[in-house]
Amino acid sequence: MVPDRLESIQGVVEPVVAPLGLQVYDVVLAGGILRLILDRPGGVDIDPLEEASRRVAPAVEEAAALSGSYTLEVSSPGLERPLRRPEHYTSAIDTLVSVKARGDSGAMERLRGVITAVDSEGVTVRTDEGERQIRFDAIEQARTVFEWSPAPKPGKGSKPGRARKEAHAS
Repeated sequence: MVPDRLESIQGVVEPVVAPLGLQVYDVVLAGGILRLILDRPGGVDIDPLEEASRRVAPAVEEAAALSGSYTLEVSSPGLERPLRRPEHYTSAIDTLVSVKARGDSGAMERLRGVITAVDSEGVTVRTDEGERQIRFDAIEQARTVFEWSPAPKPGKGSKPGRARKEAHAS
């Protein structure tokens, strides 16, 4: 899809979701699905997304931003956010990311590291092997990586049965 068309859709959606405290993170149209990815500082839960969906559908229809039939999906970017636009990378500075990109030889490679800088040409990622500069036009796919904290070791933490046994002993 032509970027101008996506920008047109974003222009229709932004004033509709702004009163809900939401921002347009991304607009994707693929396979007959119009996916609006909305966010706000601190994250977003289901209630504002439902309200945004109710408000956005007629606005997009009225603006005739799309021809033909499509399915509207409104969601948050999630914990592992897709990085598609330069501003996405800028907002992910100091964040762990996974990047699939074409290397200098043209072969696809996967990198995992922390974004340290972003400029108009691309992004710098600090990996275990050192800093790598990756041009935006070489990136096939990128996303932030959420790392779950390790599970507590067995026997550590609270002992739920202890209080009950002590209460019965008195």
